[in-house]
Amino acid sequence: MVYKSGMLTVIIECQDQESELAQTLGVLVAGAVEGLICDVVVLDRGSSDGTAQVADAAGCRFYSQWDVKDVLSSARGDWLLLVEAGARPQAGWIDEIAEYVSLNKLPARFTASRGYRRPFLQWITRRLPPLERGLLVSKRQALADARGDMRLADFAKGRKTRRLSSEIIPSWVARAAR
Repeated sequence: MVYKSGMLTVIIECQDQESELAQTLGVLVAGAVEGLICDVVVLDRGSSDGTAQVADAAGCRFYSQWDVKDVLSSARGDWLLLVEAGARPQAGWIDEIAEYVSLNKLPARFTASRGYRRPFLQWITRRLPPLERGLLVSKRQALADARGDMRLADFAKGRKTRRLSSEIIPSWVARAAR
């Protein structure tokens, strides 16, 4: 199924995460082929590895300095998917997101992967990173909330979201495999 063009921009913020970025971009290819993803933006916080080369090879827009409002304004999609480098949406995510954005206005997050759960002690003693399950938000809503000095994770903090049934393998799994 091919979706209405211009639906989704994916934004990934990273630092020295070349291999994790490659894993995430590899999964996103299917969404681009199906016409759901029209744009991928990589925001780099001073990487010294090959992050820029990975982003360039994948056709992403790459920024090493940016103002988040400018990045959001230039996003081609009407909706934004904010994910951590290394996170990988699982089967069914393309159709579910396409349906969700056509019927809803509220932000949403993926369901945590049942196959990759944090160890019990980490689960109860640590706060989960705000983007561990990604964030799907309308561009209009993100622009209204944006401040120039924000990190992507700040968009997810304290935000009431719906839960998608599609699962996401969190980025810590890719980091642990290094």
